[in-house]
Order: sequence, then C-alpha cells, then structure tokens
Amino acid sequence: MTRIAVVDKSKCNPIKCGNYLCKSVCPVNRAGDDECIIVDDIDKKIKIVEELCIDKCSICIKKCPFHALTVVNLPSELDKEPIHRYSENGFALYNLPVPLFGKVVGVIGRNGIGKSTAVKILANLIRPNLGRFDTKVSEKEIIDYFKGTEAQAFFEKLFADKIKVSYKPQQVDLIPKAFDGTVLDLLKKSDEKNELNKVIDLLGLRMVLDRDIKTVSGGELQRIAIAATVLKKANVYFFDEPTSYLDIKQRLIVSKFIRSLADKDTAVMVIEHDLIILDYMTDLIHLMFGKETVYGITSHVKTTKLGINTYLSGYSKDENMRFRDKAITFIKPSTSESVTGSLLTAWNNFEKKFGSFSLSVEQGEVNNNQVIGILGENGIGKTSFVKTLAGVDSKDVDIKVKLAYKAQYLKAKDDLVINVLQKAIEKYTNQLIKPLDLEKLFERNIQELSGGELQRLAIAVCLSQDADLFLLDEPSAYLDVEQRILVSKVIKEMVATYNKAAIVVDHDLLFIDYLSNKLIIFEGEPALKGLAKTPVSLMQGMDAFLKDLQISFRRDDETNRPRANKPDSQLDRKQKSEDKLYYV
Repeated sequence: MTRIAVVDKSKCNPIKCGNYLCKSVCPVNRAGDDECIIVDDIDKKIKIVEELCIDKCSICIKKCPFHALTVVNLPSELDKEPIHRYSENGFALYNLPVPLFGKVVGVIGRNGIGKSTAVKILANLIRPNLGRFDTKVSEKEIIDYFKGTEAQAFFEKLFADKIKVSYKPQQVDLIPKAFDGTVLDLLKKSDEKNELNKVIDLLGLRMVLDRDIKTVSGGELQRIAIAATVLKKANVYFFDEPTSYLDIKQRLIVSKFIRSLADKDTAVMVIEHDLIILDYMTDLIHLMFGKETVYGITSHVKTTKLGINTYLSGYSKDENMRFRDKAITFIKPSTSESVTGSLLTAWNNFEKKFGSFSLSVEQGEVNNNQVIGILGENGIGKTSFVKTLAGVDSKDVDIKVKLAYKAQYLKAKDDLVINVLQKAIEKYTNQLIKPLDLEKLFERNIQELSGGELQRLAIAVCLSQDADLFLLDEPSAYLDVEQRILVSKVIKEMVATYNKAAIVVDHDLLFIDYLSNKLIIFEGEPALKGLAKTPVSLMQGMDAFLKDLQISFRRDDETNRPRANKPDSQLDRKQKSEDKLYYV
C-alpha cells in the first residue's frame, strides 16, 4: 500500500516542541537501524522517509503539539505517481479535471484539496512534475502520463499552441498590487476581442471605469477580473471562484455570462463553492477529494446533478471511494410558520443616514430558538443594519438583550489562537472547537491564518460569548461547501441547545436556506437607499426575493437541496405562472 507523509513546515517548531520530539518517539528511529524521521539540513525542520514509515503507527502525529505531521495510506487504486507534488513530504495531486469544448465544467471540493493547483496546471501556469519535484519534466513525459485519456489530447494541443488559455485567479485582491492605473486602463489592456463596451455593460462596470484599481471594492474587483479574463482571445477559459465577494444578483449575472462563453470552439472550467450557483452554471462536474493539504484525487466527470448529489452523499461509486463519514442531507421546509420560542427582543421602525446613503427599517422582532436570515444586494444596507443593532458605532436602537457580533471584514490581531478561544474551550469544546476543527490552530498566530481559518475562529469567538442574540455578517465567506454546511449546523445547534437567537447576513442561498426560520429582505438602490422589510416566513421571504431576481427554485428529488430552474424551462414557466417561485 502506498503511503504518503506530509510535513507542514510552517507549523513545525523544533525549539518549542522540545528538540525534535517526533524524531525521538518514532519507533523506527528508536530501533536504531534506520531513521524514518530526519532533520533537513537546509531549514532544520524534519523530513519523513515515506518508505520506512510503519503502517498505522501514528505516534509522531499524535505527539506533535503543532499538528505539523500527517501520514496516510493512499487508496490502492492510485498505482501511478502523482501528477504533481510540491516537495518532498509536500502535497500530492492525483489526476486532473479536463475542459470539454462546448461545455462548462465545474470543479467541487474542500479547501486545500488541490482544485486551484489542478486548474493552474491546465492553464499552463504550473508545469506538472509527475511527483519528481526536483526534476524538470518534459512535455512528452506529461503527454505520455495521460496516454489514452482526454487529458492526453488536451496537453498535446496545449503544448502545440492550439489551445490558448485565459485564467481568472482566485485571489483577485492581489490585482491592485500588480497593476497601477484606472479600471478602464486595465480593461483596455486586456481587450483583445474589441468587446470592451459590451462586457463593461454586461457586468455592470460602467460606474467604476475612472476609478483607481486600488480603490474599488472586493465585488467590483471580482467583476473586473472576470471582464479582463473574458476580453482575452482564448478558447479555454478558467475561473477560480468567480462569485466570491458578489451578492446573489451579481452571482446570477456572472453565471449566465460565463455559461454564454461555452460553444463548440470554446471550453470553460469553473471552481465554485456556492452549490446553487455551481448547479446553475455548469453542465458537468469533477469532484475532488482526499485529505486537505496532504493529497487530492480528481473523480471521473459526472453530470452536474449527479456530481453534486454524489458529493453530498460522501461516496463515489465510480471510484468506489468514501470521502466523508456521513451524507449531507436537507430537510424540506414546512409551509407553516416555524415553531420557535418566546419573544426575545424587538425593534421599532427607524431611519438612519450614512453619508449620502439612507437606511429605512421596518419594525421587527426575534424569538428565542430562531435564526433570521438577511438577503439583499451589496451596498443596500445589510451590514449597516446589523452594526446598528449591535451598537457598533452608536446606540441608535435599544436592543435590551446581550449581543455578540461577528463583523463582515475580519481583523487578524497579533495573538495566539488559543488565547482568544478561552471561553469556547472552557464551555463549548464539543459544540464549537471540535466541529469547527480549531484545535490544530491553537498554537498558530492569528495573523498567519488563512481566510477560512480566520472565519472559523471568528465564528467560534462570537458564538462562545455570553449573549442572547448572535449577529453574524457573512459567516460563509472563504469557506468551502462542507464548511458552510457545518457552520450552519453549528449556529443552529447553538441557538436551539441554549435557547438563543441569531441574525445572519449571507449571499449563499443554500446556506441561508439551510439555516433560517425567517427572512429579512432588503430592497432599494445600492449606495443610495435601502429598506429592511419586517421579518417574514422563509417561504414568503424567498418567494419575494426570487421574484425580484426573476428566477424560480425547486427541490432536488434525491437530496431535497435547493436548485435553480433553468431560465424559461417548463418548470420555471409553471412556477412563475402560479406565483410560487420557492421549492414547490
């Protein structure tokens, strides 16, 4: 059986662990004949000799106080070398998804499983090393590796310059660091198709053209990056997380736009964590599974419906592989009012000005054992409303209960994770620390955390406070599909178990659907005025919200997950004619 060992060098701390603790407890090292764990002469961190590692030993893994080591047995089906490995004892990627002309192909999987690496290899930004990280691999060797597969034909065309690639990176926030000038300057530089005005209007960028690229918001930057990608002449387009920072209306616009790119001469591949959008956007899907930061495997291509349902089930029949202990299931919401607890608090009608933006709020109330979701466009006052309830800037609304608030934009202070989680560790280890997988972060500095790690930390800190009402602004940001559903379960269980309440702002409709008893719908004009409607039932709120978006939703017949109907399909027309847009 093939065994793979991964050392996270950023976590390995020989001084603090007591002078290479893992090396001293390793049975192979203690036997004295060979050394399974050795010290790297260059960085003085440890290395693991995989072939000497004892099956099911795990002593070094358990003893490492910084969770820097992982040793796993790979499935027996992986009898080839990986397509790419970053380093000795580094992450390994097996197999690749393949773009198909005339189709939008999606890629779904957990963070750290190799999705971005796979797409960068296909976009010719990373040269795959076939597991030989210290050797330059020839184009012929790469083509031979995929002999007899669709990937062979793809790489033959790629290396022969018969495929021209355009790639939108995941981290759009890096663009201002690499480019100086206005939005228009950037888009003109990218425009190889002479379609500048068409793309600007389709993506709603007309109002920001004269702004410096360093001053635009995250959502604007995302649409700018998509525009720049599409304006390049290419026959294969790659989009790595194209809907992050976007509101739901913008996500649908971007989805339709990306779908429109695929034709008999053009292939499109998309990495996306929003399941509703992924379902809406793609024709086919590859799953990626394995163990985060250790190894990733790409499944055979599946239809979008089958692919997402397989992913939720946690078991792929084609690969005969279980990659999650339990299936993720959805409960069809009741058509009647959700049963919740007694009245917790309420607010009256109020209005508030934020510079040139005005916010109007209708009266509302929240009960114990209730989660209220908030939906609306960017720039329409959702964050301002929640901050007003929380009394962040001023005490304009008197909410006579204890509050805990998680902000939309997270600040990473200079401190250890364990120090800010003391309340959660003392009272909610089983409810927060374990399900959010935070123990392995205890000895990390908060400033070193990734966006997803920082988000999980902030959620745990908020939910561990001595509060009656939790206010969470965009808790699904930076999280993968499984983490989003897990976080929604954690919030629901904290509310139900301790008779609390929560108000949650988010743009992931599946996340809000999974979580909410009631909805507050925001209307208005972005950046000018917003209206927060009074809380209504989930069905009533969704119907109103989907009507504004001009789409209809149904439930998947296998999983009960929400799915967007294809525009102008038979079911879409039927639901719209009956004025029942939400999950008939």
